[in-house]
Amino acid sequence: MTAFAVTWATVLRTVRDRTALFFMVLLPVAIIVVLGVTIRGFDEFRVGLVPAGRPGPLAQELTSDLERAPGLRTRGYADAADARTALRRAELDAVVLVPAALDEEVRAGREVTVTVLVEPSGSTGHAAVSSVSAVVAAHAARLQAARFATEQAGGTFDGNLAVARRTGHTSVPVTVRTRTVDGQSEFLPLGYSYSTPTMLVLFVFINALGGGAAIVGTRGTGVYARALAAPVPTGALVLGETVAHLLLALVQSVVIVGVGAVAFGVGWGDPLAAAVLVALWALVGTGAGVLAGALARTPEQVHAVGPASGIVLGMLGGCMWPLVLVPGWLSTAGHAVPHAWAVDAWTTLLSHDGDLAAILPDLGVLAAFAAALLSLAALALRRRLTSVPAR
Repeated sequence: MTAFAVTWATVLRTVRDRTALFFMVLLPVAIIVVLGVTIRGFDEFRVGLVPAGRPGPLAQELTSDLERAPGLRTRGYADAADARTALRRAELDAVVLVPAALDEEVRAGREVTVTVLVEPSGSTGHAAVSSVSAVVAAHAARLQAARFATEQAGGTFDGNLAVARRTGHTSVPVTVRTRTVDGQSEFLPLGYSYSTPTMLVLFVFINALGGGAAIVGTRGTGVYARALAAPVPTGALVLGETVAHLLLALVQSVVIVGVGAVAFGVGWGDPLAAAVLVALWALVGTGAGVLAGALARTPEQVHAVGPASGIVLGMLGGCMWPLVLVPGWLSTAGHAVPHAWAVDAWTTLLSHDGDLAAILPDLGVLAAFAAALLSLAALALRRRLTSVPAR
């Protein structure tokens, strides 16, 4: 029996385990979806739209602009009473009442006011008004341009408005660029770009720890003892199990990365840097999992301690919330575990547009963690297998 045979047997056994596949694939994706939707809501305002009774083309265009506006999550209501009720129940941040006579007033050259309802105590509602006002201002600018052209150069209002719409799609001469003073964002982008990288870090480690139960189970069946009696070198068994768990960690990482990119549009930054980071983190998880399999006496011990330990370490390392939000001493303590360095590296790649050189310090620390865990795991598993009996 060679190391390759051990690797193949372990991978095949895991693939046939439906419970293992659930924790490797389905559960991480489900949590990514839930967290992504939840966190994404923090940078979106919930706005109710109450259209005019019989909206004309201009009113319909304003409604469409609001529905397409980034940062606004709109919902239509048949009448204002229902929208007001939703606002009072905190189901909405603001309600936009599209004027019934918008088309007639604009064509007559009169000023039109769009009413936005907010709760008096809701600061989020007042912030939503700014986003709504920006959309209304852009719509009003096209109408004003069409009215001015009609008054000064002649032609029909609708014809001039069509020109204004086409012109609005061209590049504008003046733009606004936001820059962070004295630094860059220390947060991962909100939404799926936050949940996907952090869940990759969390679940690859947790599943690697859980995979240690398979090593304990194999020890209990006496397979290792029979292999050593063949005789098969202890190093081949250790190497085979390590490579198998590394492959499983890499497969899970690729699945999460692929689902994040294809289904949720997550950008993973510099491809080379991301690949190296994923590989190093898989090595860290592999070392922890094999070490757990070498130290535990029963699979139940691994199942009881592994997930709980993985979640605690993930919380401490910033998988649940950014460490910049916690006290300094807690952030320092968090960097005692490898999770914090992995999350820091993803933050550099996704929030700072970093490359491989930018995350080299983080990669160096992760490499040290991986080397230490893999060395300890190899020594512990070798000692366990060569003990009498080999269990």
